[in-house]
Amino acid sequence: MKKIVIIGGGFAGINLANSLANVNDFEITLVDKNNYNFFPPLIYQVATGFLETSSIAYPFRKLFKGKKNIHFWLGEFVEVVPEECKLILSNGTLYYDYLVFATGTETNYFGMENVKKHAIPMKTLDDALNMRNILLQRIEKATITTNKSEKKKLLTMVIAGGGPTGVEVSGMFAEMSKTIIQKEYPELANLGHTEIYLIDGGKSLLAPMSEKSQRYTYQSLEKLGVQIKLNTQVVDYDGEKVSFKDGTYIKTKNLIWAAGVSAMTFKGLPLESYGRAKRLLVDANNQVKGAPDIYAIGDTCLLEGVDEKFPQGHPQVAQVAIQQGKNLARNFKAMQANKPLQAFRYQDRGSMAIIGKAKAVADIPNQKLHFDGFLAWAMWLFIHIMSLINYRNRLKTLYNWSVAYFTNDQSLRMIVRPKEKEIN
Repeated sequence: MKKIVIIGGGFAGINLANSLANVNDFEITLVDKNNYNFFPPLIYQVATGFLETSSIAYPFRKLFKGKKNIHFWLGEFVEVVPEECKLILSNGTLYYDYLVFATGTETNYFGMENVKKHAIPMKTLDDALNMRNILLQRIEKATITTNKSEKKKLLTMVIAGGGPTGVEVSGMFAEMSKTIIQKEYPELANLGHTEIYLIDGGKSLLAPMSEKSQRYTYQSLEKLGVQIKLNTQVVDYDGEKVSFKDGTYIKTKNLIWAAGVSAMTFKGLPLESYGRAKRLLVDANNQVKGAPDIYAIGDTCLLEGVDEKFPQGHPQVAQVAIQQGKNLARNFKAMQANKPLQAFRYQDRGSMAIIGKAKAVADIPNQKLHFDGFLAWAMWLFIHIMSLINYRNRLKTLYNWSVAYFTNDQSLRMIVRPKEKEIN
């Protein structure tokens, strides 16, 4: 049996492991710092109280139950020793025949330490729960403060990043300010709607999508009351004021950071293994450059000059990770059978983003199709529900969304924290 160790249990790692489940040629160990898999595209709905944690997360051990050749190890990567095929973890050591990095990305603050210290990230499930607690506490604080300037800062939301996450978060906040805030916080009812700003350094929202999607998104968010500032770069944030490159600023206690991600570096791998944004350079079979028997899949890898439709590398999206995980599993099986390997080719199935209730955009590039409004929204709901890892997650999410759709509300806005912390 070949020993395969997978670092990371996201889309890429899970699809690789599941594709090799109960294949007697392989013994698989999946290593992750959390004991659960979660669905990143929906963490903002956990952060805003429209979904509960268990709707988008599922324990690894329950997921792998009955798959006798798959083991789970709760731990964190420390170092790899390639010449010994040894992996050093925070709580032990593993040996491998094949090592696969599927760690995804981490939040990129572009070297701005103040932003890193004071902004609210939107990358992990921990981030989402922390964001929900912080924002709910700040809204409660706004109901009792008598200082008008302080009240305004507590209620002003600035979202940095005009990609799908930024668009979805700003749209959700806009709808909440018009419904939930007005109904449940009578102390704030006379203040008007919460001020919501969406900031992006580029010339358009949803930059990778079609012009039709960009235009519809911009117009829809404006109608919801979101103030959009394009060609605007954040340069500093001290917890009280977001400063921009052009010298302007916005006073706020709430900067939601969805402006960028970067891959991670791994002790033990040579410098020549890394490309731009710290992504691991791989060949057509996802083997890392300069590292025999070590592979990388998903957001952490960069495949250049092989896939003719994506010569500069693939986008860091879920479908790339899923397809690479499955393709690498096929290649591991082919290696065992001494058969030719299959070079990775990405099948782009399109992209979409939700803006608000019954408002979304979707592009399907192969058929050159564009959808917006209710139809795109329904497509988004269906695809995201079916992408959840388990039928229980799907049923819970469908129930919560149905309640939210018909009532414009959800009852999951509890402030739950293991330890009391002072909020600035």
